[in-house]
Amino acid sequence: MINLLIMTKCLKPVCVENQTLKGNFLQGIIGMPARRALEKEKIDSLEKLSGYSEKEIRQMEGFGSVSMKKLKSHMTENHVSFIENTHHFK
Repeated sequence: MINLLIMTKCLKPVCVENQTLKGNFLQGIIGMPARRALEKEKIDSLEKLSGYSEKEIRQMEGFGSVSMKKLKSHMTENHVSFIENTHHFK
């Protein structure tokens, strides 16, 4: 049992390190799953985000209604919006 506790403490930093994102784009605005989805598509600025449609972002793994609501609010505050239609991915 003690060995399991020691192993858990040793593995925790590795797990946490693997979950951190390289940048801090939208940190504190939307959750990690949504941020990871944006990072996967190399979306790391509001300018790049504005090149996508809302429908495309909603299709990404990790984006639900709460994340989208927070994202749209942040975009509005920064005078940025989604474009109508694009075809980045299916």
